[in-house]
Amino acid sequence: MQLSGGQKLRALRESLGYRMRDVEVASDQIARRFENEEFSIPISRLSDIETKGVVPSIFRLYSFAAIYRRDYRELLSFYGLELDGISADLGFGHPQKSHLSEALNHAKQVRMPTKLDPGFSLQKTTDLGRAIEQWGIVPMSYLSLFADDRYTYGYIGSEDVTMYPILPPGSFVQVDETKSKVGEVGEGTWRSEFERPIYFVEMRDGYTCCWCSVKGNSIVLQPHPLSPVPVRVLRHPQEAEVLGQVVGVAMRLGDWHYSDFQPTPKERSALISDVPGRLARGA
Repeated sequence: MQLSGGQKLRALRESLGYRMRDVEVASDQIARRFENEEFSIPISRLSDIETKGVVPSIFRLYSFAAIYRRDYRELLSFYGLELDGISADLGFGHPQKSHLSEALNHAKQVRMPTKLDPGFSLQKTTDLGRAIEQWGIVPMSYLSLFADDRYTYGYIGSEDVTMYPILPPGSFVQVDETKSKVGEVGEGTWRSEFERPIYFVEMRDGYTCCWCSVKGNSIVLQPHPLSPVPVRVLRHPQEAEVLGQVVGVAMRLGDWHYSDFQPTPKERSALISDVPGRLARGA
């Protein structure tokens, strides 16, 4: 028989030898420390939580975690909330502004492939769904072996069309913070726009991804030729700071269209030009 959240809390209390009065007294002390009565758990409320299916508030759940010496996440799981699985719901929200993604910073476990098809090869294009033979839950502490502090991760907001169509809104980007040095205007030549470095930039009013070049004490934020976003020139680093270069991207194709914007012939020409270095000189 599956125990309810309240029944699990009661089992914890009894395993520690607490009487209901003990929990009330301890929670009152926590409430006094925070100067907030919401942390207090009167005996009558404790009884309702344990026997009548009443769900404790976030404050009382904190008191339970402290008094019962348990992790707050574990107590949330008693009521069906698994914070380590929040990644499955991130796609339902569509932030309008680009930002750093921190939703998974405190995850303790992750569901990931634990066994791959022996025939899997990085040299060949592969259906990963078929290459994965087994999924498993892995403690995040184990992943510290793969940790690399160079990288941070950003999300391109639904209103940020600066690098459309290379980076459409809704894309996730991996940013290498060790590659934050931007060249002077006119430096560098690229055979195509895909070779030109894209940077993740923090401004006073938010974040953006764009091509960049430095001119004196200013930084030029260059959008894609097909984007309606104008070129921006800001003081550097007072008004705009380069956090790093985009080195990886995850995006969905075909889900987003900027139907209201039609490029001019000049912009379309800039996009398809095959003259080496043209994009660099236009910065």
